[in-house]
Amino acid sequence: MFLVDAILGRPLASDEEKRERISTLGGVPTFGLDALSSAAYGPEAALTILMPLGAAGLAYALPIMGAIIVVLALVYLSYRQTIAAYPEGAGSYTVAHANLGQPVGLLAGAALMTDYILNVAVGISAGVGAIISAAPSLQPYTLSMCLAILVFLTIVNLRGVRQPGILFMLPTVVFVCFLFGVIAWGVYQSIVSGGHPRAVTPPPHIGASATAVSVWLLMRAFASGCTSMTGVEATSNGVQAFAEPVVKSAQRSLTAIIAILMLLLAGIAYLVQVYHIGATAPGTSSYQSVLSQLIGAVAGKGVLYWIGITSIAMVVCLSANTSFADFPRLCRAVAADRYLPVSLANRGRRLVYSEGILVLAGLAAVILTAFGGVTDRLIPLFAVGAFLAFTSSQAGMVAHWRRHNGPRTSMAFNGLGAGATAATTIIVIIAKFVEGAWMVVLLIPALMLFMIAVRRHYDAIDRETAAGPLKVTPRCHPLVVVPISQWSVISQKALQFAMTISDDVTAIHVESEQHADTLPGEWRSRVEEPTRRAGRKAPQLVVVKSPYRFVVGPIIDFILDLERHHPQRTVAVVLPQLVQRRWYHYFLHNHQGELMAALLLLKGERRVVIVDVPWYIGH
Repeated sequence: MFLVDAILGRPLASDEEKRERISTLGGVPTFGLDALSSAAYGPEAALTILMPLGAAGLAYALPIMGAIIVVLALVYLSYRQTIAAYPEGAGSYTVAHANLGQPVGLLAGAALMTDYILNVAVGISAGVGAIISAAPSLQPYTLSMCLAILVFLTIVNLRGVRQPGILFMLPTVVFVCFLFGVIAWGVYQSIVSGGHPRAVTPPPHIGASATAVSVWLLMRAFASGCTSMTGVEATSNGVQAFAEPVVKSAQRSLTAIIAILMLLLAGIAYLVQVYHIGATAPGTSSYQSVLSQLIGAVAGKGVLYWIGITSIAMVVCLSANTSFADFPRLCRAVAADRYLPVSLANRGRRLVYSEGILVLAGLAAVILTAFGGVTDRLIPLFAVGAFLAFTSSQAGMVAHWRRHNGPRTSMAFNGLGAGATAATTIIVIIAKFVEGAWMVVLLIPALMLFMIAVRRHYDAIDRETAAGPLKVTPRCHPLVVVPISQWSVISQKALQFAMTISDDVTAIHVESEQHADTLPGEWRSRVEEPTRRAGRKAPQLVVVKSPYRFVVGPIIDFILDLERHHPQRTVAVVLPQLVQRRWYHYFLHNHQGELMAALLLLKGERRVVIVDVPWYIGH
């Protein structure tokens, strides 16, 4: 327990929840790292698609980012209203489920789950990619570094909501301030040089155009660049994590996140154009991230370069924290409606939904391993879920305002947001379908079917276990069976308990070939005679021979046969259990009682009752 407390922190009481809430500023690293860090890989994803155009492709970087910023602004305005309308915390699932019905709600929930899982994988792998671009010798350790960071983030988030905000505040501030400094200095150099600044460290040469520009190519670049918008919804999911007043705090945090992101995207798009910085082939020894080239071009590759690369790598890696903050909350909401296992709605020792955190970590580890931790392989899968969730949420808000006769301006903003994100979703699916988005298009319906199956299971259980008034039946003592291997204080305690609930007690013993069987002789002197002296009916001892040395099987057969021959009686099986003081002593003893209980639950009918009688060693 001391080790668990040292790693995860002491357990928190429910009444300590308010002290765990975060401020407006704390919301930026807690819910905004996903959005902010996408500035490191969103523009690069678009430039990667434009690589066949060579230097001519740079002319399209700023218009593409401009279009993405316009969509981002619409989504921002929509989510400000969502926060006000659903202060209890309304992600896409909640809004869509409440206003558009179950199918759309499940679609939004499945899409958002997919987005959060992929965000962890993409964020961590992109951060490791930034490290490798500065130190190419680390490339063989890509996957190991990704998994180590995943374990670190899992432990930090299991420690509570406030811990990531406090721990990640400094890297976030350094990241934002450094990039703003680089962008400001790069823009200044561009202005004073008449739009042709001289790079301190020249970026790799961009080759000649290998293909002509086409609408299809620009659509693909736009679709890839839209990964810059992932994570925008996170704040609306976690409204209740903020300190009072929760709505104002959440809205201010969202405003800060979006404003910073817009400035970063616009600045990066402008500077890659004037400094002639293009994408390099990911996953190769010559790979350099766009931000690595940009910092080198503006500030050189001295101390400032390494400070910048370190802060970028840290923040991009830590961007997965947004999913760790929101995925468990989403699972809680879905589980509360019984479309996921209800245990996901339980809060753990640190007032966080621990099971959701562990599920997210496990799924992200599978994806990272499957794709070798290379970001470019994951990018095509990334934006589909996010934009499906955006569209469902905004359409749900339109229905919300219509039903409540809300302001027309609010309805208009949400309608514009729904239209823009729906169009973007179609573009992303079409542009990225053959590159891997087809997997997400199949995965989301599969998740929906899984959630429907879970709900049907719970509904079936409710129907089968529904009960009316208590049925008072004539008293009838159960038939009690006590498996005994040898006479000891453990079996004695179990037998004593069995005799308190019934006079029809049968002890069953499987004859052993390994050593002399003394139980039948001991039974007469230690059980039958004391029982008769007390004026009670003596328990019966049944000795079973087992020619193949099986122990559990013959006992199970005896109990099931007893159940069949007494259809009006309950059969109670009392299992003596030895409880060790040390966990490692568990491996030194057999656990036939646990196996018997499991087999009886599987094979028995509803009239078999299992009772464990423990004997505690050393107490």
